[in-house]
Amino acid sequence: MSILRKAFCLSAFVAAFLTLSTPVFAGDVGVILMHGKDGTSRPKSPIGKLTGFLEGDFKVTALTMAWSRDRGWEKTLEETFAEIDTAVAEMKAAGATKVVVGGHSMGAAAALAYATRTDGLAGVVMLAPGHRPDLRADDNFAAISKAKELVEAGKPDDDVEISDRNQGKDIPRVLQADVALSWFDPDGLAVMQNAAPKVRPGTPVLFAIGQKDRLLPVGKELIFDAIPANDKSAYIVVPGGHKVTPIKAKSQVADWLNTL
Repeated sequence: MSILRKAFCLSAFVAAFLTLSTPVFAGDVGVILMHGKDGTSRPKSPIGKLTGFLEGDFKVTALTMAWSRDRGWEKTLEETFAEIDTAVAEMKAAGATKVVVGGHSMGAAAALAYATRTDGLAGVVMLAPGHRPDLRADDNFAAISKAKELVEAGKPDDDVEISDRNQGKDIPRVLQADVALSWFDPDGLAVMQNAAPKVRPGTPVLFAIGQKDRLLPVGKELIFDAIPANDKSAYIVVPGGHKVTPIKAKSQVADWLNTL
């Protein structure tokens, strides 16, 4: 056999071996990320930096949500689900065979709520989960009652004033009745401990929280432990506080995504 023919055969063997043994790389995993309350998905934001870190190995998109500083809370939770549905469909059209939905702070709460009504998610990533309307239930009782009355009366676009809090800072918000009810009803799905036990079975969840986060003392028992058990679910504590968790946890997020 000539040297040229031997080289050709060897090349053919290697090509066949590579074809038969090609693994499923993490590039088949699509990740949809959502920023925190009054935040942004821009490149220098916490979620933007995480997106940049993950992009080399995964298909990643960072959405600008209704609770961003640019959009002004104009969508209900249910309308937000529709926006995430669109992002999931686009991710699958781009070639993702597994789709993970996640977020930072309020984005984590939205991702968890989304997982209560969506089958087939490859996972949920919760980074420094936030948004606790249950803690403002007494302050907002009158406003939520009014919002319910307005919605029932066919006036969902009428405004109510809600008392909100973002990392210790009180923030008054004037919102449409349906929006206020969707996000601030203490009995609603936007409350993480309400959503947690309703997550679709078979959905793994990564819950990452900072050592200095206000939620740390209660987050695991209140939320993570209430999510249906899954062998791939993980609870991790990283250095720092609420804002930096997406950056501090970036390597653990990548490692976890590679297990899906």
